[in-house]
Amino acid sequence: MAVGNAHIRSAAGEGRDSRPAPDAAAAEPVIRVRGLVTRFGRQVIHDGLDLDVMPGEVLGVVGGSGTGKSVLLKEIVGLMRPAAGTIEMLGRDTMRLSAREDRALKARTGVLFQDGALFSSLTVAENVMVPLKEHTALPPDLIAEVARVKIAMVGLPPNAGAKYPSELSGGMRKRAGLARALALDPAILFLDEPTAGLDPIGAAAFDRLIRNLQGSLGLTVYMVTHDLDSLTSICDRIAVLIDKKVRVGTLDALLRDDHPWIRDYFHGPRGRAARRAEA
Repeated sequence: MAVGNAHIRSAAGEGRDSRPAPDAAAAEPVIRVRGLVTRFGRQVIHDGLDLDVMPGEVLGVVGGSGTGKSVLLKEIVGLMRPAAGTIEMLGRDTMRLSAREDRALKARTGVLFQDGALFSSLTVAENVMVPLKEHTALPPDLIAEVARVKIAMVGLPPNAGAKYPSELSGGMRKRAGLARALALDPAILFLDEPTAGLDPIGAAAFDRLIRNLQGSLGLTVYMVTHDLDSLTSICDRIAVLIDKKVRVGTLDALLRDDHPWIRDYFHGPRGRAARRAEA
C-alpha cells in the first residue's frame, strides 16, 4: 500500500520529508507548549504550563481528577483555546495559522477520543473515509482501498468495514476509531484514554498495537491515560499534570520524585503490580 500512502501525502499537500528527524536527542520538539494558562471562569486549571513532546516518542499524560488532562489535549489539537501561552506543533504556532494552514496541520495529526467518536450513521469503512474525502483529492476507488488497509492495520477483520459502530464491541469501536485517526498517515497520534473500558486482555492487546504502529509508522504518540500498565509497558516518558503545571520524566525518574501525589500514584499497590507485571 506504499503507493496509496504516497498518494495520500501528495493529495493532502504534506509529505513525510518535512517531518522532524526521529532522533529525539538531536531534534526539535514536535509539540512545544509555553506559559499555558487555562481558566474556566475564576478556576485556573493550568498556570504557566510548559511541555515538550519529542519526535518518535510515546508520551503518557497522567494526573488527578480536575488537572485538565483531556483539556490540554484539546488545546494542543486546536479544539479549545487557552487563556494565555503559546502552542507550537510541527514548528507552527497553532494560534497564528490561517484557515488553510490550520487545515494542513490538522491533516498531519490523528486523534482517538475515549469513546471512539465514530459517526453512528456511517459504517466503519465510511468513517475511515471521512478524513480522506475531506483532506485529499483521491478517487473513490483508492479512498475505499486505503480504508480497507487502515482497517486491517488496526487488527479488525475484513467484514468489520461494512458494520455500523453499534454492531461492534467496545474494543472494536476503539480500533475503528484508531483506523480513522491513521487514515491520513499522521505525524502525531493523540489518544484520550485509549484503554478505558477494556478488560485487561483487551487493554494489553491495544497497548501492543499502539507500540507496534508507533514503531512501524514512526509516529509520535501523545496519550492521556490513567492505565498504569500502559505507562509502564509502552511509554518512553510520562508527563504528570500537578499543581497546575507539569513534571516530565522517565518512569524511573518519577519513581524517585518525592511529590506526595506522584509517590502515592506510582508506589501504591496498583503501581507496584504494574511494574511487577512488566518485569
